[in-house]
Parts: sequence; structure tokens; C-alpha cells
Amino acid sequence: MNADTIAAIATPPGEGAVALLRVSGPEAVAIAARACHRPAGRTLAGTEARRAYRATVRDVDGATLDEVLVTRFVSPASYTGEDVVEISGHGGPLVARRILEAIVSAGARVAGPGEFTQRAFLNGKLDLTQAEAVMDLIRAHSDLALRAANEQLAGGLGRRIESLRENLLNLVAHIEAYIDFPDEDITPETGAALLARLDDARAQVAALLDTARPGRILREGLRTAIVGEPNVGKSSLLNALAGRDRAIVSALPGTTRDTIEEFVSVRGLALRLIDTAGLRESADPVEREGIERARRELAGADLVLQVVDASQPPESTAPLPAAADAEQVRFVVVNKIDLGMHQAWREPGEAPRLCVSCVTGSGIDRLGEEIVARVAGGTLRSSSGAQAAINVRHRDCLLRASVSLERARETLLAGESPEFVAVDLRAALNAAGEVVGGTETADILDRIFATFCLGK
Repeated sequence: MNADTIAAIATPPGEGAVALLRVSGPEAVAIAARACHRPAGRTLAGTEARRAYRATVRDVDGATLDEVLVTRFVSPASYTGEDVVEISGHGGPLVARRILEAIVSAGARVAGPGEFTQRAFLNGKLDLTQAEAVMDLIRAHSDLALRAANEQLAGGLGRRIESLRENLLNLVAHIEAYIDFPDEDITPETGAALLARLDDARAQVAALLDTARPGRILREGLRTAIVGEPNVGKSSLLNALAGRDRAIVSALPGTTRDTIEEFVSVRGLALRLIDTAGLRESADPVEREGIERARRELAGADLVLQVVDASQPPESTAPLPAAADAEQVRFVVVNKIDLGMHQAWREPGEAPRLCVSCVTGSGIDRLGEEIVARVAGGTLRSSSGAQAAINVRHRDCLLRASVSLERARETLLAGESPEFVAVDLRAALNAAGEVVGGTETADILDRIFATFCLGK
């Protein structure tokens, strides 16, 4: 239990209708009562929990700062598991800051990033995957990401990890039984049964690891490189997909010198569009740097939209380098069909191609549908949100668990002492436990919650 009481503004900076402040800790009600004054004879401690009451916030000199609504939540039935008071005042940045100052003057301290959610985790209200899902929910750029965050917040991923841990615990118990009774050898039948359970655990880990890429796409958006030669309409395509004039469009070749990024949501899927410099040979050192960046974006993209001029034959377009990532998806976007189309583009080609006009908007909706069908239609949509929400930290933990399980399997097959098998199984169990916070360390928690926003 934390001995101090924390407070923070929970709404974003700037003007708004309402600003919300949170106070959490053992002295939350007493501290809030010193700053938020109820009518004579009435106290904040005497109010009904989870019901809003009107109060006046005053500074240390007794001057009125704001008329607010105050709601108290009694431990453990609160977000943090502690006594919590929420204060809803008017949404100006100055008044919110002054209310926070009054709460701090009354005895609270300003909360650090993510400290409310960290307390919720430490008090058993959330596991670590659910705590991380809070920020995924806040940062979601698409409907798919929002759904995945909600399912993880509901405990979907945590339940799968707990199932894995239960399996590993049973394995450890069986192996250690043979350690405790050294006269009992592991018979071939027993060894086969243990091996089957170990393989089942390995399959559980592998299934979770397979969702690392979809999880990254859901959180960061599908990294989409728009590439092609100069003046084929790359910037126009970015603007058409974004629905606004985000990039400068000009008939002058080489207008785009640097990469330009824009987040868009296409049929519920977040695309991180990256407009790049036209691919060609250039003597201009600035343009050459832009072209080199374009090549790097091409190599690292999840999705490549190669834009070509509809009036030019396919053979006039230089082919792109082969994809280093086998999972990279590529489309040929035949642009400028409003100006006429070369007959060769009407014939079947090797790469999937879509004909569009960034000027009239023709084909843009179809392009979006095809992207979603190729990318989200399989991996993301067929997986539940809990399966598709693995993040980089989860992946690191599960990779270590996978290595330990593989080592345990080899040791078991080699007929070595059960002690060696137990060591590797324990390592796998600890690595899996780190995902949900079962074996957390202060450094891990500090690193995770430092990425949260204030007041959450």
C-alpha cells in the first residue's frame, strides 16, 4: 500500500468544457476536503460513494477558484484500488492548474506518468498486459486497434498467458517429483507424456509469437511506402488517401525531397502513409539523399504502393528491387487514367495492379478495399484482438521462453538428469510470467509506465 496521496489533471491540455482531476491514496478524501468546500455542515467524507456533489474549490488564501463536481470512490472499488476522488471543473488550462495547486497545497503530490495505472497494477486491479492495453486504447489509430486494445484490456491476452503458465507449472511439478525421488527413473512412457506436454507449451508460445507482426501493425499502423519515378502522382495519391492536401503537388520533377508521413484509417485499418522522393538518377546531392531515404522506406515497408503513369507502357517503368521481407505486400497503382491509358496496362500482369485517378478520385475506394482484403482480411481480422495484440516486450519475453523450452526438450530427449530440465522449465516459466507481471522487477515497471500520459 502506498503511503502518499497523488494528484494529476487527467484531461488533455487546452480549453474544453470540463477538466478532470484525480486524487488517489490513503488521504485522498481528507486532502480533497481541504480544497473542495461543501455547504456548511456537510463533509466530503459523508457523501455517498460514486455520486457527484457540488463543491467550491478555494486556494490557500480562501479565494474561490471554481465551482466543481466532486465524486469519491472507496477502496478497493476504484480504478487504482485505493480511495479516489475525481474533481470535474471548468476546462480552462489556468483554472485546472490552479485546482491542482490547491490539492497539492492540501497535502497531495503531483503524480508521475502512468502512476495511477501503476497503482492499479500493484493493487491487483489489472495485470501488466491490461495496464499496457490502457495506453493502446488511448493511442489507437483505427477501429481494429481499438478492438484489440479493448479485448486485451478485458484480459484476453492475460488468460492465454495464464494458461501457458499453468501448463509449465504442471511440467515443473512433474519433473521436480523425480528430483525429489532420485531412485525413480523417468520411464519411456512417462518421458513421452512429458515431451507431449512440453511440445504443447512450445506450440502455445509459437502461436503467440506468430501474432507479433499483426500486433505491431495494429499499434503503429501499416507502414506504407508510396514509391515510383518522378511525376507519376505519388504525392497526389497520399493526398487522395488522406482526404486533404498534405503533400505539395507540382509538375516539376523532384518536388518531393524528403519523406512525408500521414496516418489515415482505411476501412478500420490504420495506414502510416510515407510519400517518398521520385526514384531516378540525380546529380543534386539533396535529391540524392531523398532518393536514398525512399529506398530505405521501400525496404522496411509492410506495404508498397508503386505508382506508375497510365499513359506510359509497363516496360518504361524500372522494376523495384526484390523485397527482403517475404511478408511485404506490393501493389502497382496505375495513376492518371483520366488522361488516357496505355493498352499494355489493360493486360494481365505479374503484380496486383489497380487503376486510379488521383484527380477525379476514381479507383481510390477500390484501392482501399484491396489493401484491407490483402492485409487485414487474413492475419488481422481472422485473429481475435487478444491474439493480435502482442507488443515488443511480450515478444522478447516469449522468445526467451521459447529458447528455454527448446533447451528443455533437447535435454529431456538426451536422457540427462531431471535437474537440468527443471532449470530450463523454470526459466521459461519466469519469462512467461514477465508478460503479465508475475515476476516483475522495478526496472521493467518503471520503463513501461514512463510511456504513459499524466493522470492515467
